[in-house]
Amino acid sequence: MARGDLVIFEEALAKMIAGDWASTDEFWCAICDNTATPVAAMATPVLGDFTEVGVDGTYVAGGLTLGALSTLVSEAAGVMTFDSATNPTWAQDDGNDADAYWGIVYNYTDAGKDCFCFVDLDGPVDMSGGDLTITWNVLGILTIP
Repeated sequence: MARGDLVIFEEALAKMIAGDWASTDEFWCAICDNTATPVAAMATPVLGDFTEVGVDGTYVAGGLTLGALSTLVSEAAGVMTFDSATNPTWAQDDGNDADAYWGIVYNYTDAGKDCFCFVDLDGPVDMSGGDLTITWNVLGILTIP
């Protein structure tokens, strides 16, 4: 993988198509270290499978909200798009971790915190040395024709 590559968990696509997630479910983006490496084929990926970076600086446990599913999913001309107007950003802080590797998007509302996708940060990223921003593709996080 390369910096910025985004991968959808296979299980997440099945959950989305099966309607397992409610339109009111909130999706968040967490930052994780390299304790565990996410892979698309994980059987039941949940946020607890990964280790979030520390919360001593500007990072808050759980990460940042991207919005409710109803605001993240749209359809136009037969193309479904999953996207967020929020490009999550964590300000540089001396207390932040220096080992950010993955951005994990997950269903915050779901009791198990089911994961949707992950983005390779090409870590380690030192969040104490500068801001960390994940900028989504202008065409959306995911599109399905």
